Amino acid sequence: MAINEGTKLEELERIKGELRELLPLLSKWRVEQLQKLISHHYTHKWKHNNFRKYGAINKGFTHEELVKFLSVIDDERWLLLFSYQAFCGLRIGEAVKINIGDFDFSAHTLKVHTEKAQTLDVQKIPEFLFNQTLDYIRKHTKELDDSQGFLFYTDKRYSHTRLHHVDLHYARKVFRHYIALAGFNEVYDKTEESVANRATRRLFRLSTHSLRHYAITSFNRAVNGNITLTKAFARHRDLSSTQVYIHTSKNELYGAIDRAFLPNNIMDIGGKFYEK
Repeated sequence: MAINEGTKLEELERIKGELRELLPLLSKWRVEQLQKLISHHYTHKWKHNNFRKYGAINKGFTHEELVKFLSVIDDERWLLLFSYQAFCGLRIGEAVKINIGDFDFSAHTLKVHTEKAQTLDVQKIPEFLFNQTLDYIRKHTKELDDSQGFLFYTDKRYSHTRLHHVDLHYARKVFRHYIALAGFNEVYDKTEESVANRATRRLFRLSTHSLRHYAITSFNRAVNGNITLTKAFARHRDLSSTQVYIHTSKNELYGAIDRAFLPNNIMDIGGKFYEK
């Protein structure tokens, strides 16, 4: 017999109540084991349902879109931050935490604390971006000193956090502001919320992660599709993750279709011969 939504919520509240009573009685080790158990169950339950909701939609910036987006940014701090995503392939959570201590100024490299793999990687910085970073550091020496060396420091007058670097969620809000200015606020769908009374959210085609999509796709084209090099650039554990980020434009796709199905390439289809 199917369980209605009201019954599910009642059962959930009952379980939550039991957990509240149980947790104070457990040792720290037991609580950690419980967390691991729940996390393991959650991961395996939803592992095969983690499909790309946007299907074949290109979630990355095109070159033209990126140029326009960067051109509307009127604050060099945000311009530099989003440039590190677009040209080094950093995730937004990695970019906001860049510290002067992470740079090797002689080798033009940056230590990256990779979020997903929980590893420490080294990324080469493109020459133009490295020079922009040096200019930025020279201009903002005092602010960087006050923020313990974080490149993208907070303005203490307006910050409500104790962080020395810009808040991740605030960075996303700033991104949405500049995306709107550039005219790229395209919505491709809305969320299908499973939690009662939670409002649906608009799903925008372009997000801060779209800058990483752009970086990985551009790098892959530059190395003529070498997926092994692209995987190393993206700092992925497996190739399947890298392939998700490599996008083909409609022009490339349609051109390939035309070339693949030229009359001279079609020999025998359904017993019929097709000629020019």
